[in-house]
Parts: sequence; C-alpha cells; structure tokens
Amino acid sequence: MAEGPKQQMPARRKARKRALDVLYEADLRARPAVEVLASYLQRLEQRPEHLSYAIGLVEGVAAHQSRIDELIESYAEGWTLDRMPVVDRNLARIAIYELLYVDEIDDAVAISEAVELARQMSTDDSPRFLNGVLGRIADYATR
Repeated sequence: MAEGPKQQMPARRKARKRALDVLYEADLRARPAVEVLASYLQRLEQRPEHLSYAIGLVEGVAAHQSRIDELIESYAEGWTLDRMPVVDRNLARIAIYELLYVDEIDDAVAISEAVELARQMSTDDSPRFLNGVLGRIADYATR
C-alpha cells in the first residue's frame, strides 16, 4: 500500500507540468484556457494516465481564475500579476486551485510541487517567491 503515493507523485507532477504548458500558452496568447486545452488535446497522439488530472487542473483554474488571481494580487506583496513571470503566475494559479479546491492534495504537497517546478522552469528567485506567496494563501485558506 505504501507504493501508491510514490507512484502517484510523478504522475501528478507530469499532470501539473501539462497543465502549466496549457495555462502558459493561454496566458501568452490571451486566449481562454479551455480553448487552448481543446487544441492541446487534439494534438496529443497518446492519452497518458495523468491526463485527466491535468485537464481537471486547467478547467479548475479557468473556472476559478478571477478568485485565484484576486488572492495572488492580495498576497504577492509588492507584485502585480502583470509583473510576475508567466511561469510563476501560472504555477501559483495551479497551486492555489489545489489549495482551495482539491481536498485530496495536502497543502504542503501543492506548495512543494509548485516550488519544485519553479526551480526547474523559472528564475532563481521564483521558488522562494512562490513558497512565500503560497504559504500565506494556505494560512489564509485554513482560517
């Protein structure tokens, strides 16, 4: 039974990466995320196991984006959404969606996954920045 969570982590990380790809493209092109997702799904030759979680992340972020962005604006001290790197903005959106709306994901996991992806894909300052913002939002959400 202990093997289940270990096997899920890489799959969920892949799902987050796919969701990030879609949200990043939607953000850059100023197109609705669900529209970009539909185009992305048409281009896929295979449907990996983690794809349904990625789809859920994109659809969830899209459905709650105004609330999520409001939280980012409130808790990203000294930063506006427009000033944030696109990767960071969308990693924050994914993590906040998980913090607020995905009960099966622990807050610490949502935050550490966003930080790890930022470490791999964004600026040197991004992991610390996201950790701080997401930590403050997680504190707010558990009140």
